[in-house]
Formats: sequence, C-alpha cells, structure tokens
Amino acid sequence: MRILGIIPARFASTRFPGKPLAMIHGKAMIQRVYEQALKAEELAEVWVATDDDRIAEFVADFGGKVVTTLPDHITGTERCHEALQKIGLADAVVNIQGDEPYIAPAQINEVARLLKKEHVDIATVVKRIEDASLLLDPNKVKVVIGKNNRALYFSRSAIPFYRGESLNEWVLKHDFYKHIGLYGYKADALRQIVHFEPTALEIAESLEQLRWLENGKEIHCVISSYESMSVDTLADLEEIERTYAE
Repeated sequence: MRILGIIPARFASTRFPGKPLAMIHGKAMIQRVYEQALKAEELAEVWVATDDDRIAEFVADFGGKVVTTLPDHITGTERCHEALQKIGLADAVVNIQGDEPYIAPAQINEVARLLKKEHVDIATVVKRIEDASLLLDPNKVKVVIGKNNRALYFSRSAIPFYRGESLNEWVLKHDFYKHIGLYGYKADALRQIVHFEPTALEIAESLEQLRWLENGKEIHCVISSYESMSVDTLADLEEIERTYAE
C-alpha cells in the first residue's frame, strides 16, 4: 500500500498568524514537522499542502515537496483531499498536523499500519488521560471507544460522567482517552467524506469527525503511548521550546 503523508499548512491562523514559519530553536515549525514525518518509514512520500506562497517557497527552499491548494478550505481534511487529487498515485493519506513540531514518527507509523488493515477506512490516535484536569478542558478533545477500538463519540466534555465520584477519582475508575488529531484515510474514504454536509453534532462540538460518524463511517483508533504537543498560541510556542530544549 502506498501511503502519503500530507501536512496541511495555512498562514492565516486567527490565534497565531504565520504559525508554520514560526522559529523553534532556529528552525521553522513546518520544517520540523516535515523532517519528523520523513522519519516515518511507513510513508512513501511527505508533502506540505498550503494556500500561501510564502510557505510554499520556504518548503521548496529547504528541499521539501509542496503542493499549492485553494485558500477556501475549512478543514485540513479538505486540503488533504485536494492535495491527493493533484499528487495522485496513493492508496491512502495520513493527515499530519502542521503545528506539532516534535511529533513522534512512530505515532505516524501507528496510523499507517492501522490503515493497512482491509477493514479500516479511517484511522486516528488516542492516548489515555492520566491528568484529571484535562477532563474539564474543552480544548482537549475526548473520545469514547468501544471494545474493538472503534470510536463511539468525540466530545469536548468528559464522557462518561462518573456519577457519585470526585473528578480526581474518575481517571482511576475508568479509562478516559484524549484525541490526538492525527488522521489516516483510505483514498476512497477521503473522497467520500469531503462531500458530506455539516451535521448537528459536528456544529455543536465543532469537531469534523462527528460528521463522519453521523454519516455511518467507522473511525478506528490506535491507543498510543506517545505524547503530542501542539502550538496554537505564542505561549504554546514558548512552552514547547522549554520542553524540547536543544
């Protein structure tokens, strides 16, 4: 199976404009993500998909593969779809977040290997929550999974509500999982899901993956031991520089 790694990247972020070109220990974020993705041996190629000439030129200058996409995509999934149409020759795509400069290549491989299973059309990553405070953080998306590791629901709230117990006890009595925004799609599934209309649950939670579930698509999860840190704000950038001091 030929699997592409595609990194959607846009310049016009509301909270952090120009984020892909922000410097981290002397190297731009998009280059760090790209170089980490190249280490994932399950990927045949890695591409950056962007609507911005500045990002495209920067990636080309450091020798990366880049494809230019339309500026009106709402989600990274849509940008991946257009990129796949232009690149072609792939059986599946791993959508790699462009704001995780130290993403573990092994985590990318986990998604790619799950995609190689015949019954899996969409794959993603979850990690067990050990810090109870994350359950109340709406920016940390939680996922409920079944015994077969298929996603039942994604939410910004803690599900299930553990009745009769203090919050600190919840993670001791039940396995809660946070969602790590790394997706894999078979090419045919990607072509299908981008044509689904927005759904009520998606709009309520502002989570695109609920659209796929509401339309009957199965999302298979790999439970990972690797942590993931993303950069949404300047404060996040400062924290990640402290965490990954070089």
